[in-house]
Amino acid sequence: MFFHIVLERNMQLHPRYFGRNLRDNLVSKLMKDVEGTCSGRHGFVVAVTGIENIGKGIIRDGTGFVTFPVKYQCVVFRPFKGEILEAVVTMVNKMGFFAEAGPVQIFVSNHLIPDDMEFQTGDMPNYTTSDGSVKIQKDSEVRLKIIGTRVDATEIFCIGTIKDDFLGVINDPATV
Repeated sequence: MFFHIVLERNMQLHPRYFGRNLRDNLVSKLMKDVEGTCSGRHGFVVAVTGIENIGKGIIRDGTGFVTFPVKYQCVVFRPFKGEILEAVVTMVNKMGFFAEAGPVQIFVSNHLIPDDMEFQTGDMPNYTTSDGSVKIQKDSEVRLKIIGTRVDATEIFCIGTIKDDFLGVINDPATV
């Protein structure tokens, strides 16, 4: 789920940032550029934790910009099949519900919701047990298991299930 890895990136810096604060300017630009982004290969970059090496800059012909190779450490978030996550429900419809666990969006189909839960329409659509004791609606917190992932170049999508032991609603906003 969370990994501490070393990545490399070529950073371009404008000449106005040269001077005694060159390193600080380069590090702040790196943080601004990579934190919160997603690479399909590594996952979502949560935070840059350190700089391992800043190489010698290469001046770009005709522009004055300088390209610096930067090797940095960062924490990344990457979900895998079979992992158990806690997520917040963002949307409920008759096909299932969408939930978010940090930056990852997870879809749980109605086939992967326990059979004793029925879809209820209305101003606040939800899945409710026959006795009304458990309700999944917008802003409910659920514990789910990831059964599949699809990785794009800039996004990760997951399919989840709550049709297993110890999975389901862990906090219902309607009862608070």
